Amino acid sequence: MGIVTRTGDDGLTGLWSGERVRKDDLRVEAYGTIDELDSVIGEAGHWLKRDDCKAIVDEIQHDLYRVAGQLATRSGTFSSPVTEADEKRLSGYVDKLETEIPLAGFVIPGANLQSAKLDVARTVCRRAERRIVTLAWESEVSGELRRYVNRLSDLLFMLARAEEASDGGVRYVKT
Repeated sequence: MGIVTRTGDDGLTGLWSGERVRKDDLRVEAYGTIDELDSVIGEAGHWLKRDDCKAIVDEIQHDLYRVAGQLATRSGTFSSPVTEADEKRLSGYVDKLETEIPLAGFVIPGANLQSAKLDVARTVCRRAERRIVTLAWESEVSGELRRYVNRLSDLLFMLARAEEASDGGVRYVKT
């Protein structure tokens, strides 16, 4: 099958679960923002210096395909949904990084290129979370998926701080 299908020319798109919906449907907006997040994270990954951060970013990108697939499934069950174990894995990474890099105030984003890229990813993640919450008011969205995306923004924040700490330190707001 080629990339050009012409099936979306009328403003509709197909969900993973087979239904056709408007391209501006809340569900499409939610998984489309996850797709955007995946691209931004992919760009950030090219700039990272720390091997542990690179490995975590690679895991996240694989996870995001599951997040998007689950969001693109309106009827039936997605074959590989996000689980509580996924959320706990991210929480574990956050805990480890917080131990390594104790924070001492409000952080100014982007002390170096790597952290700037991760901070942009974090803000896209927050937007994706808002889109998912909006969808959840109308349709069933699992708590595990919502918690995963919330935890992911925390992890992206800490990955940015880790990259800064390895390259001169975190910048704080002067109060």
